[in-house]
Amino acid sequence: MEPTIFTVAAFAALGAGIAMIAGIGPGIGQGYAAGKGVEAVGRQPEARGPITLTMLLGQAVAETTGIYAFVIAFILIGIVNRII
Repeated sequence: MEPTIFTVAAFAALGAGIAMIAGIGPGIGQGYAAGKGVEAVGRQPEARGPITLTMLLGQAVAETTGIYAFVIAFILIGIVNRII
């Protein structure tokens, strides 16, 4: 069975939806990092600067996976729009 053009579009749309599920992980990770950062600042208020810097760096790294997933989903939706 040969895949039709609509089958390719359907799988591209499905892949875009699945790619956006990847946005859940970074959201959970960033929330966890922020919570732990607040706990650390609460225990050691004098180390607020380095703790905040480390927390923001970790959140930026965690956010990259969400951004990659968004870019892939955007590309797949572009493919669907080109086909249909």
